[in-house]
Amino acid sequence: MLIWRRFLRRCRAGAKASRNTLARTLALLHAGDLPCVLRGQRTLVAAHGNSLRELIMVLEKLSAENILNARTRHGVPIIYRLNADSTVATKLDLAA
Repeated sequence: MLIWRRFLRRCRAGAKASRNTLARTLALLHAGDLPCVLRGQRTLVAAHGNSLRELIMVLEKLSAENILNARTRHGVPIIYRLNADSTVATKLDLAA
């Protein structure tokens, strides 16, 4: 079941493809959160596991295969500081 929920290229009948989640996540990131962060503002992103997993994949430049087993903990923040080019400068996982 894990592969159906988390893998970008597969979609069972009636389920949302993860690539659709990725498209929506990227649209929100580029239109809303990223410009604010690059202006020096802090933002808080709260979402469900798949959206968060997709965001982590983009921020950390992970492959679809690497993100497959990534777990997001409910209610536990991950704090990213970004460089001016939107790459990750630091990551603090408060679950660690």
